[in-house]
Amino acid sequence: MPYYAAILHMLDKEKNLQVRPRHIEYLDKLDEKGKIFARGPFSDESGGLVVYIADSYEEALTLAENDPHVVCESRRLELKEWKVL
Repeated sequence: MPYYAAILHMLDKEKNLQVRPRHIEYLDKLDEKGKIFARGPFSDESGGLVVYIADSYEEALTLAENDPHVVCESRRLELKEWKVL
């Protein structure tokens, strides 16, 4: 199954703090369903990374676009297929 890297670039640090609990809850639910390979913030606080496990780019895009950080525009989404070697 393909992996997709969602790079979540920080746009608004204050809004990010407000949205973070919903973001974590959203990812926890996807993690329980086996849709998350890895996730976490960047150490320089410029955003974070979520690696989705999905059947297609379209599925991964839907998952990533429904992340509360993206919906609330506290972070900007960049999604790329990630080839695991």
